[in-house]
Amino acid sequence: MCRSIKTLRPPYAEQVTETDIRAAALQYVRKISGFRQPAAHNAEAFERAVDAVEAATAELLETLQVRGSRPS
Repeated sequence: MCRSIKTLRPPYAEQVTETDIRAAALQYVRKISGFRQPAAHNAEAFERAVDAVEAATAELLETLQVRGSRPS
């Protein structure tokens, strides 16, 4: 997988911003699609995929329970 995507959950990351989540989603979609920048005819599908991965990532991070941490 893409080694430049960093772990976004505690204790690896204390604060995660929407920008961090968006960047990880973009890197993921770039990796699996093979496109750094999609052609115009693929741009809409590419952006929808980034949006979906971003939403799924945010939901995952909100619902994960990390052993030894207190719920917020």
